Amino acid sequence: MGVLVHGSRRGGLPPPPPVRRLPFPLLLRRRLLLPLALSFFLLLLLLYKADRLAKQTTTVAGHNLGPTPWHLFPPRTFDDRTRLSLASHIIRCSYLTCPRSPPPPTLTRPSSPSYCPRFFSFILRDLHPWSASGISLPHLMEARKSAAFRVVIHRGRLFVDFYFACVQSRAMFTIWGLLQLLRRYPGSVPDVDLMFDCMDKPSVSMLTEHAAFPLPLFRYCTTPNHFDIPFPDWSFWGWPETNLQPWDVEFNSIKDGSRALSWRERFPWAYWKGNPNVGSPIRTKLMKCNNSSYWGAEVIQQNWEKEKTAGFEQSQLSKQCKHRYKIYAEGYAWSVSLKYILSCGSLSLIISPEYEDFFSRGLSPRENYWPISSVDLCRNIMRVVSWGNANPYEAEAIGQRGQEFMGNLSMDHVYDYMYNLLTEYSKLLRFSPVPPSSAVEICGESLLCFADSMQTPLLKRSAVQPSPSEPCTLMTADNELFAK
Repeated sequence: MGVLVHGSRRGGLPPPPPVRRLPFPLLLRRRLLLPLALSFFLLLLLLYKADRLAKQTTTVAGHNLGPTPWHLFPPRTFDDRTRLSLASHIIRCSYLTCPRSPPPPTLTRPSSPSYCPRFFSFILRDLHPWSASGISLPHLMEARKSAAFRVVIHRGRLFVDFYFACVQSRAMFTIWGLLQLLRRYPGSVPDVDLMFDCMDKPSVSMLTEHAAFPLPLFRYCTTPNHFDIPFPDWSFWGWPETNLQPWDVEFNSIKDGSRALSWRERFPWAYWKGNPNVGSPIRTKLMKCNNSSYWGAEVIQQNWEKEKTAGFEQSQLSKQCKHRYKIYAEGYAWSVSLKYILSCGSLSLIISPEYEDFFSRGLSPRENYWPISSVDLCRNIMRVVSWGNANPYEAEAIGQRGQEFMGNLSMDHVYDYMYNLLTEYSKLLRFSPVPPSSAVEICGESLLCFADSMQTPLLKRSAVQPSPSEPCTLMTADNELFAK
């Protein structure tokens, strides 16, 4: 019997088949495929996460925000970018733009104390409802129900938590103003936590349940029957949708335009140009007075869409100082037009104002303007025009004093008002302001990152440098002024 030899072909299993080796290029491709697939998967995950973050991020330009429920308006659309481009833009501007360096230190300025204008004392009246109780965090959270956004200033840095969009550029230019305040007085602005509503009508009434529990809510105007705290409006830094320049630039332009005609060379009737279709009974009534030969009034309806198409040629305020009298009529609530009307040096006819902004409370009837009753409106306009034409020196003097009042309201004083208001407000807080996790830091660079081609020039033109002097000193409460 034969001996089985290992490896022999006889009497045993066939040898294993030879090992097939893959060609080197194919092997290399297979070894690279897994890392590539993994990288592609991680890229998709990153894009998904970025897109999700972008959709959850609210911005100063209004991304991912609906209009305020208490004042609806058409929401802004952002369809000029692809989905990926928009997500990248939101993330870059919101999270990757602000410098991480600490805020600049407090400047040492020469001591040259100056007192604030008299009307600044209204700050104390506005904040008086909380002088005894102070403002607690639950108190502030209750005010959130009526706010469009929350502002926290913490160690010289600005954080904003957006709840709703603001119409047009209001939020962007208001927040830009706060950034300029921090830049003007570095290290001096106290930590604050406040709620802000950017729409027109005051909402915290003294005649409702708020009387026992007033809510601290900032906005652009108030009334004697509301607790809302007035703050300088966005147009002091420019209004791109109506081609208005920052306040100092616009005032000087209007004043130069007012010098083109002497008082006696101006048209001897009253003039108003604006939009009557804003739910304003006063403006609706005023439209019926458009008869310069009978009522002594020229009333023109403004069409902003046509103006924009025509390059705003017919809406330049510097060219609207050709009349001896100019009319101010409130819109849906208060109107930013008041400061521009007073700036012409014409006798300003102010029709039964219901609302007041931060500076209008310093105006005196028959000293800076002429009050007009809305009852029998057209006839009242006619009577004042007749009186002014019969007493040109007196009428011109009132108009000049109105223009001088607005000339004294420089941006220096606007910033000083903001500074004193926030300083007095901070004294009332019964908690330490800390930005919530939902807030986003906003700096000049991040805000400009979101600005469009119409907004950017105005923002840059209104930028400030640190002030060489201290803010003005607030005087004590002026009860005589309050009683006017």
